[in-house]
Amino acid sequence: MPREIITLQVGQCGNQVGAEFWKKLCAEHGINNDGILEEFASQSVNDRKDVFFYQADDERYIPRACLFDLEPRVINGIQNSEIRHLFNPENVFVSPNGGGAGNNWASGYHQGEQVLEEILDMIDREAGYSDSLEGFTLAHSIAGGTGSGMGSFILEALNDRYPKKLIQTYSVFPNQSESSDVVVQPYNSVLTMKRLTLNADAVVVLDNTALNRIAAERLHIDNPSIAQTNTLVATVMAASTATLRYPGYMNNDLMGLLASLIPVPQCHFLMAGYTPLTLDAATEAAYGSVVRKTTVLDVMRRLLQPKNLMVSPHAREKDQDKSRYISILNIIQGDVDPGQLHQSLMRIRERKLASFIEWGPASIQVALSRSSPYIKSSHRVSGLMLANHTSIRHLFNRTLSQFDKMYKMSAYTQTYKDYPMFTRSNAKGIEEFNPEEFEDAREVVGAVSEEYAACEKVDYIEPIDGIGGAVNSLSSGLSGLNV
Repeated sequence: MPREIITLQVGQCGNQVGAEFWKKLCAEHGINNDGILEEFASQSVNDRKDVFFYQADDERYIPRACLFDLEPRVINGIQNSEIRHLFNPENVFVSPNGGGAGNNWASGYHQGEQVLEEILDMIDREAGYSDSLEGFTLAHSIAGGTGSGMGSFILEALNDRYPKKLIQTYSVFPNQSESSDVVVQPYNSVLTMKRLTLNADAVVVLDNTALNRIAAERLHIDNPSIAQTNTLVATVMAASTATLRYPGYMNNDLMGLLASLIPVPQCHFLMAGYTPLTLDAATEAAYGSVVRKTTVLDVMRRLLQPKNLMVSPHAREKDQDKSRYISILNIIQGDVDPGQLHQSLMRIRERKLASFIEWGPASIQVALSRSSPYIKSSHRVSGLMLANHTSIRHLFNRTLSQFDKMYKMSAYTQTYKDYPMFTRSNAKGIEEFNPEEFEDAREVVGAVSEEYAACEKVDYIEPIDGIGGAVNSLSSGLSGLNV
C-alpha cells in the first residue's frame, strides 16, 4: 500500500516551484495537463501514482496539493496556464484582500493565524482522501513574507495537528552574493529557520546563489530566468521522490529515505546535487546541449564534486579540511548494473573522494530507481545526491552575521512592531518593540550551527558504560553500501 504525501505550496516561490514539480510528475507518469492518463501510458507499469495523486470520480488524476498565497498574481498565472484544470480548485487559497505580506515575516505569520481554520480545513480534507498518509512536503522560500511567515505558521500548525506525520521541506535560501531589495531578508530568514529547526523533520536546502551559478557554469546560461532556476529545484524534488513513485526493495517510503540521512535529529538540513543537468527542448535549442557518455562511476563521482552541489561556494569552501559528511544518499536512475555500482563505490573509497565523520559509519547509501518509460533522456544514467554535511553551518553563520549587524543597530525592527508577537507594553503602558522572538530565533539557529560544528569532532559521541554512542546504535539497523 502506498504511503501518501501531501504537497503544500506557499508564497510566490513555493507556487512557482510547485507548478514545475507537478508538470514533471505528470510527464513522468503519462498524465496530461488535464489530469487524464494518456493512451500510451500503460496501466501495467509498476508505478505508484497514488503517492502524489488521487483519482476523482471521473478518473482524472488530481495532485494531493494545497496552494497558498497572500497575493493573487502567481496563483492566477497557474490558473490561466496549461495546467489550470489539474488542481482541485477547493485546495487553492488566496487572501481576500490580496495585498500580500510586503516581504515582512510578521505580516505573513499574522495573516496565517487569521485564516487558520480555512488552512486546516483544506489540509484536513486532503488528508481525508488518503488511506495511509505518511507526511507532508512544503515548498517555499525563507526570505520574503508569505513563504517565510505564512510558511512558518503552517509548519507549526502541522506539527500541532499531525504530530506523528513526517514533515519535509524544500526551502529556497536567498542569493547572498548580491544585495537584496528585501532589506529585512536576514530577519525573515532567521525567524523561518527557527521553525524549520523545531517543526520540520528534514529540510532540503536549495540556495539561490548556487542555483544561479549552476545555471551559468553547467548549463551555460549567462542570466538565468526565475523559471529556469525553478526548473532546477523541480528536478531535485522529482528525483528525490523517484523511489517513492517507482518503488524498489528499499527506500520506498519517506521514512526509509530519511532515516539514514539524519542520525542526529537537530542536524536535519540536507544539501542536494544532481547530474547530469538538462534543459527543456526549447532552451537546449537556444543555448546548445552537451551530451556525454554517462556511467555509474561518472555520475557518482560528479555528485561528490562541490560545483554540483546546490549550496553557496562560501559554505562549501570555508574550513574545507574540517568539514565532513555525516551521511550521503545517492538515488541513481537509469540503466544500472549492480556490479558496476559496487565497483564504483570501491573506486570512490580508494580515491578518498568523500570525508566522513569519525563517529559514524562511513557509508554512501545507494537507492536504485527506474526511470519513467514515458520520457526520453539523452543520458543513460542520472543521479541525485542528498547529503548531510557539516559545512551547511557556514550558510547559517553568514545569515546570522547579517542578522547581527542589522539587529545591533535595531535597523528596520519597527516594521515588525505592528504585529502582536513583536509588541509589548512597558511600565508606562506604552506599546514598544518586543525583541524576545528575534533573540530566541537567533539562539535556536546559532545552536544548530554549533551542533554541526560539534559533529566534526572525533569525540562528538562519548561511549556510555562501554556501550557505543547513540548514533552508532541507531545506524546499526540500516543497510547500505559502505565506501
